[in-house]
Amino acid sequence: MRPSLAWFRRLLLVCAVSLLAYCGYVLVDAWMFQRAEQARLQQLWAKREESVPRNRRSTADGLMGRIEIPRLGISVIVMEGTSGSILGEAAGHIIGTGLPGQPGNIGISAHRDTFFRPLRNIRQNDTITVTTPTGEYRYRVLSTQVVSPSDMGVLRSSSDQILTLVTCYPFYFIGPAPNRFIVRAVRTI
Repeated sequence: MRPSLAWFRRLLLVCAVSLLAYCGYVLVDAWMFQRAEQARLQQLWAKREESVPRNRRSTADGLMGRIEIPRLGISVIVMEGTSGSILGEAAGHIIGTGLPGQPGNIGISAHRDTFFRPLRNIRQNDTITVTTPTGEYRYRVLSTQVVSPSDMGVLRSSSDQILTLVTCYPFYFIGPAPNRFIVRAVRTI
C-alpha cells in the first residue's frame, strides 16, 4: 500500500506543476499580446490625423483601442469582438454596440478573473478613459448593477454617449458565473 501512495503523491505533484505552468503560459501570452498591441496603438495614435477615418470601428485586424481606469490600475487593450480567444488576451468590444465619440452605448467586456477583476472596487464618479486610433474619450462612472446574463437591456442604444462595462459576477465564483456585473458611465466634456 505504501508504494501506491508515493506514486499518487508524485502524480499530484506533476498535475500541480503542469497547472501552474499552464497558468504562467496564459499570463505571459496575455502580457505579450497587450504589450505588442499597446505599441501598435501608440503608432496609430501618432498617425491618427493622417489617415484614420472618424467612424472607423477598428484596425483591419481588430484593434479598437485601450481602456484605462487609473484609480483601479486597469489598462487593457480592446479588440473587436468577444470570442474566447479575444477575451483570453484582451477586453472585447461587443459587436453591434456604439463607438467612442459617437452617440450610443459602447459595450466592452472582459473576464472577471483577468483584466476586469479590479472592477469589484469601482466607485461612482471614477474616471474611465478610452483611447482609440481616432481620439481619447473620458467617461464618468454613474452606477453599477448586477443582472442576469439574459438581460440585454443594459446594452440598449442611447442618444447619449454611454459606456457599459460587462464582466461575470460574483468575482470569486468558481465555474461559469450566474450573473453579470455592469458598470455604466457617461462621457464627460
